[in-house]
Amino acid sequence: MEFQLHTTFNISPDEWNALVPQGVTHAPFLRYEYLQTWWQTRGGGEWPQDAQLCIVSARQDGQLIGIAPLFFAQNRTSQPALLLLGSIEISDYLDLIVRPEHLQAFISGLLDWLEQTRPVAWEALDWYNLPENSPTLKTLQAETIKRGWGYAESIYQPTPSIPLPGDWETYLASIDKKQRHEIRRKMRRAEESGRQVRWYIVEAESSLDSELEAFLQLMAQDPEKAAFLTDVMRSQMRQSVHAAFQAGWLQLAFMEVDGEKACGYLNFDYDGKIWIYNSGLDRRFMELSPGWVLLGYLLKWANEHKHTEFDFMRGDEDYKYKFGGLNRHVMRVTVTK
Repeated sequence: MEFQLHTTFNISPDEWNALVPQGVTHAPFLRYEYLQTWWQTRGGGEWPQDAQLCIVSARQDGQLIGIAPLFFAQNRTSQPALLLLGSIEISDYLDLIVRPEHLQAFISGLLDWLEQTRPVAWEALDWYNLPENSPTLKTLQAETIKRGWGYAESIYQPTPSIPLPGDWETYLASIDKKQRHEIRRKMRRAEESGRQVRWYIVEAESSLDSELEAFLQLMAQDPEKAAFLTDVMRSQMRQSVHAAFQAGWLQLAFMEVDGEKACGYLNFDYDGKIWIYNSGLDRRFMELSPGWVLLGYLLKWANEHKHTEFDFMRGDEDYKYKFGGLNRHVMRVTVTK
């Protein structure tokens, strides 16, 4: 393998994105358009502007074999580290971009290359949000032990998800009886409230900006989310939403009550799955439980459209388990020499 350092996004987007679905982890957060927009704002201001892009690619006979999407910065403990692009807070699943059959050779070559060339003065690899079932974990551990380096692995956050059977009634029958009744009751109460209730998915790019602004206003009704939505974070979200829409995997959905937006979900419709990214709620409509109701509509839609999974992604909020979420986790790995 021939390794190359990239300090700009000068790998072909088509070549990059062709490798993602073949890789050890297939997630929207690894796509070229997502990571490029993430880097432009350094994750919505999570990282300083003087962080350095350190993407490393490997080729064999001219063919792109793997991508280590890395950047260099001081980590949360002020240690000079190479982190995965997308780290930490707004990208739920991260990993190396490499086919399983090339993983061992790629990681071995990458570690040797990073040690020998020292493209930056790194002291650690500090990688967050690797799926617990990623083969990167065991392979990286074996290669670091072989070199006598330090390896530490820990659970970072849970990522509950629901496997979908492809049928709404079958899905409901699979969850707790009490919760099944509660979902039905709340959806029926909204529909029979005497108010005009409707839900929809944004389809027209011409209305995307106004719809996104309405979504951000719903988010900002939560004090924690209002603090999160700095100017640079809003810019990050706008860029990411437009990139996802243009690539065909955005799902921005709203529930309206009497013509006013009561709830919104910003999701990704990607690889036959729905990835729940963020939500916003107007507390004036709480008596209709719009968050639960819209989530019910989205689950019904996902089953009807034969999606295979409803991924709530990071966080252990109670409602995720009431809807049938089964726990998985993302991991943090630290390698030190």
